Formats: sequence, C-alpha cells, structure tokens
Amino acid sequence: MGEMSQRPYFLDPKRVVVKIGTSSLIYPDGQLNLKTMDELAFVLSAACKKGREVILVSSGAIGVGLNQMHLKKRPADIAAQQAIAAIGQNELMAIFNQRFASYGQQIGQVLLTHDVMDFPVSRQNVLNTFDQLMAMHAIPIVNENDTVAVDELDHKTTFGDNDQLSAIVATSLDADLLIVLSDIDGLYDADPHKNPDAQALSYVSAVTPEILEAAGGSSTRFGTGGMVTKLKAAARVLGAGHQMVLANGEDPKIIFDILAGETVGTLFAPATRVED
Repeated sequence: MGEMSQRPYFLDPKRVVVKIGTSSLIYPDGQLNLKTMDELAFVLSAACKKGREVILVSSGAIGVGLNQMHLKKRPADIAAQQAIAAIGQNELMAIFNQRFASYGQQIGQVLLTHDVMDFPVSRQNVLNTFDQLMAMHAIPIVNENDTVAVDELDHKTTFGDNDQLSAIVATSLDADLLIVLSDIDGLYDADPHKNPDAQALSYVSAVTPEILEAAGGSSTRFGTGGMVTKLKAAARVLGAGHQMVLANGEDPKIIFDILAGETVGTLFAPATRVED
C-alpha cells in the first residue's frame, strides 16, 4: 500500500502551507468554531514570528454564508451558491483579521481560480504576490474565488475542492511541507468507522490505486472534500518531491508538533528525497 515501516524525519521546513477544512472551522449546527480560528491564528502567527513562511488555505466560505443567512442547506442554484460564498468569505476574513491582529500578525487575502494558475502570465503574477506578502512577513490566506468559479465547457475555473487548491499552491510555491488539517487523525488501512481493527498509517511513500480505491467519500454537508481528495493532493505533493502531513485539526496546536518533526497523523513523503 505504499506504506513503509520507518518514517523519515523531514528537514526543518521553512515554507509551509496549512490547509484547514470546513469541518474543523464550522460546527455541525453551522456555527463558526471561534476557538479553532483563534488557536489557528495563534499557532501560525508564532510560526511566522520564528522565521517560517506560512500560507493558510482556508475552506468554509459557503458554510459560513449558510449560517449567516440562516439556511439549513446549500441552494441548488449556482448563482445563489456564489452569493452565499461572497457573504461567507467576507465574514470568514473579518474574523481571521480580528484574530490574527490580536497576535500582531498581518494577513492578506488571495482568491484564486484554476484558470489563473493555468495561464502563465497570471500564474506568475499570483506567485509574485505570494512572494511579496511573505517578504512583508504577512500570511496569505487563500480560498477559491467561489463567486466566479464554475466549470463551463472547456474553460476550467474550479479547483474542485480546497485539498487540490492547497496542493497546487504548495507545489507552485515550492513549499517544503503541506499540512492538511481535517476531522480525521490520518490515513488508515481500512475505514475506522466500519472496522474497529483499522490501523493508522504513520508513513506513506506512494499513493497507489489500492489506497485510492479504499478511500471513502465526504462526511459533512458543509464541505466538499473527503479522503480521496486528500490522497490526490498527497499524490501531487509527492510527485513534486515534497511532503504532506494529514492530521486532525480539532486542536490547531498540533501544528507545533508537526513542525517539530514529531510523529503526528500520516506523513506522505518520497522514499528517496528529491534534492534541489
């Protein structure tokens, strides 16, 4: 299954992309998890102040928008979904801005669509913006631009989910490490909800067809991702010769442990390190 017995120790990462899922930011009843947002701001601010370059990919715009508008489910209409996302993204960033400011940390919003990353000129402009934000010791907070992103004929604008977005950002920026925080502890050799004997995998060197086939679907009405999207993100990161950790985002302080090289969640890393 691509799993190896000995987990490699990754080098102290300087540039880190952190992706947090909707399930970590929003309670099942639709309310924002302000405690998680505050702890995330604290941890990432501390990492930035220690000299790391940090990028946050945050889901949750539609989920927050649904709660703001007192809606119990997503509207079927695309334009209505995009309007909900516009409302939610504004609220999400307002809270992030408040929480990061309390730790003296500047942030900047970057909204992306797939075509922007596909077209060489716009892609380079975006990467220049990321570099400048980090040079200013600001933390870019990234989300898909849901207000304009739709799949239309052969004009691909959507990333499909923020797991893919985070992997594209991480590989495009040559990040040393992608940390994906979700409502799961890591990758298991079987579905832990169905099989009590399922074992967590500490280290995976390759995302095989068998691993993808064994992965399940999404678990919440607010989010779009599931284990398959996380494995595809891991495959992209592995293909670029970099590393990804999948861990539980219930307590964002777990990021401190990950950055310290402790055995947390599942580490996806090439069996042989790709040198520059």
